[in-house]
Amino acid sequence: MLKPTDIEKLKGNESLYAVVIAVAKRAREIAENAEENNVILTEKPVSLAITDFTEGDYKIMYAQD
Repeated sequence: MLKPTDIEKLKGNESLYAVVIAVAKRAREIAENAEENNVILTEKPVSLAITDFTEGDYKIMYAQD
């Protein structure tokens, strides 16, 4: 089960909104890739997405105006 502290660790200097949106987008990407490749996930996509961010595989990027 995910704990609020998992998101708090990711937050750092970022806004909570940015962290939640980034994790949600990555989780959707993981779920879509698994569905396209007929892979059964043993973990929830959100857990995998949080792991990706905490391990540094993905970073939050802001759109440039």
